[in-house]
Amino acid sequence: MVYLDHAASTPMLPEAVAAMAELLGQVGNASSLHAAGRRARRIVEESRERLAQAVGARPSEVIFTGGGTEADNLAVKGLFWSRRAADTRRRRVVVSAVEHHAVLDSAEWLWAHEGAEVSWLPVDPVGRAQPDTLAAELDRYGDEVALVSVMWANNEVGTVQPVAALAEVAHAHGVPLHTDAVQAVGALPVDFAASGVDALTMTGHKLGGPLGAGALLLSRTVELTPLLHGGGQERDVRSGTVDAPAIAALAVATDLAVTGQPERAARLASLRDDLVRRVCRVVPDAVLNGDYDPHNTSDFSPSARLPGNAHFSFPGCEGDALLLLLDARGIECSTGSACSAGVARPSHVLLAMGAANDRARSSLRFSLGHNSTATDVDALVEAIGPVVERARRVGTTTPAATVGTA
Repeated sequence: MVYLDHAASTPMLPEAVAAMAELLGQVGNASSLHAAGRRARRIVEESRERLAQAVGARPSEVIFTGGGTEADNLAVKGLFWSRRAADTRRRRVVVSAVEHHAVLDSAEWLWAHEGAEVSWLPVDPVGRAQPDTLAAELDRYGDEVALVSVMWANNEVGTVQPVAALAEVAHAHGVPLHTDAVQAVGALPVDFAASGVDALTMTGHKLGGPLGAGALLLSRTVELTPLLHGGGQERDVRSGTVDAPAIAALAVATDLAVTGQPERAARLASLRDDLVRRVCRVVPDAVLNGDYDPHNTSDFSPSARLPGNAHFSFPGCEGDALLLLLDARGIECSTGSACSAGVARPSHVLLAMGAANDRARSSLRFSLGHNSTATDVDALVEAIGPVVERARRVGTTTPAATVGTA
């Protein structure tokens, strides 16, 4: 099999597997006072320090969670509740239109059940939210805004957001900013303190760590109402017995991913650029989505696009049909977020970028990871032409009137 879906989940690093396996047989609740409990607590706290150092945070700012979705829900709902409790005027959430559904659906839930107002922050044609657009939105609503949430890097098209500039705008209006950095940590330089954001979501299984382990980095200056109540673990923000083996593996994977990020990013960008050039030669009317200059691929810019991301629309095809045809040839990819897989609807990210419905339904994401090779790219290039041709013969979409690179 050729695995080109690392943005959905990437294989665990051997060192993370070893760290987790070593601890799985040990007993001990990190909240217990006896020797086994103290041993588990030491593992958790040492892991907290290691993870914090890797991402530019203080250990006290690391809140361990069950993954990215929980951390996003905790940030969006918890910040909203806390800010509204302090000032009843703050009932508005500003969220970029290209967020992962963990953020989008949290905002919509607050609207449906908590009386929140939601502003969907528009993006430009490459999927980027502009600081002046955010400033205009905050100028318009003034003291009504409880929080802003804009992801660090988009999980579908790979576009990197100007997070530090957005945080500066939000703070100038007295509003905290949360960023979903699930795709960014380990793929891009991420420094929590330097970015200026108030809350940051990350998760293990996107960077070589385990499933079911993530973290919310939360500034000590920010109040947040918890979703879960119980034993008061994790600064009384996220109650529940902590998973010491998974946390240890998460810390190991994060440290290794961050340490090797520059070299790995350059290697993956080179593979990605080769993939893009060759796919566009085989399928000349393929549309490359997101921020990318195909005429200047020698100059990798970490500020523009995730290094391992290549996201195409194939006019005249249905994305799901392409995915299944490639899967039958042993090539695994996705149409976008794995959390939306199996749902026949156009990509909300592409629609927000101004793409027509047909283009938004005809997309595929190829995402490279730490064990991707040139052979993987060769296999995709060999298969993509016949697959697109067959999908078009049975497709139900209408080819776009104008195609090219976007």
